Amino acid sequence: MSKLPEKHQFLDLSDYGRSLGHFIAIKLKDTSLTPIHVTTMFLITGFIAIGLLLKGYLIASAFLLLLKSILDAADGDLARLKKKPSYVGRYYDSISDLILNFCFLLTLWYITDISFIYMIISFLAIQLQGTLYNYYYVILRNSVKGDSTSRIFENITPKALNGESQLAVNFFYNIYYLLYIPFDKTIYYMDQNAVKSKPFPKWFMTLVSVYGLGFQLFIIALMLVLKLQAFIIPFFIGYSVLIIVFIFIRRVFLKS
Repeated sequence: MSKLPEKHQFLDLSDYGRSLGHFIAIKLKDTSLTPIHVTTMFLITGFIAIGLLLKGYLIASAFLLLLKSILDAADGDLARLKKKPSYVGRYYDSISDLILNFCFLLTLWYITDISFIYMIISFLAIQLQGTLYNYYYVILRNSVKGDSTSRIFENITPKALNGESQLAVNFFYNIYYLLYIPFDKTIYYMDQNAVKSKPFPKWFMTLVSVYGLGFQLFIIALMLVLKLQAFIIPFFIGYSVLIIVFIFIRRVFLKS
């Protein structure tokens, strides 16, 4: 299920797992499994992929990374099918993504000769890339009355939705805030006026979607299959140049 009204839906290159994720969500709709359970499944899948990478099973690890992307699409779809949006689920999902990103890069550092400093820079780069995509995507969703579980500015603890505990929302929000606010603030200060823009055109969102986590994982999986694991960390450092390109396009050609 799309997070946008049909008129504003675009080709999201990072969302290749949506169809299979939606199929899984439909199968789980009438079961006792919740979106939180599915998020936990993708977290476990990600750690298994890391374990396989440590053992040198590159293709199997790549496959599970793609499966993780599919499950990552399924949890949100399941929440929408069950009509049970959740701030706990939203923050748990994001926290899980960041933990897996760091652990996967840490594993790549361990099995290659890459500098630890480069690994840290690559992690920061990947997070900033994803934050730029999410920033523009959430702005678009809010401007066209799409899914509103995510907010442009996550600077206030939200009020718990029906069926979830305020204590749990507070707990997960505080962790999310600690982990994500440096990236959110960095991207915001780089393009503060984006929030004043008219809805972004589809072609622009498709371009920026190469920074979506699903597409990042696709690149990593492809490089693993090609046995280019030693080049993944340097690649994502260089890949960050597109941050400047996308912000330039937004500020020059898509003014408010």
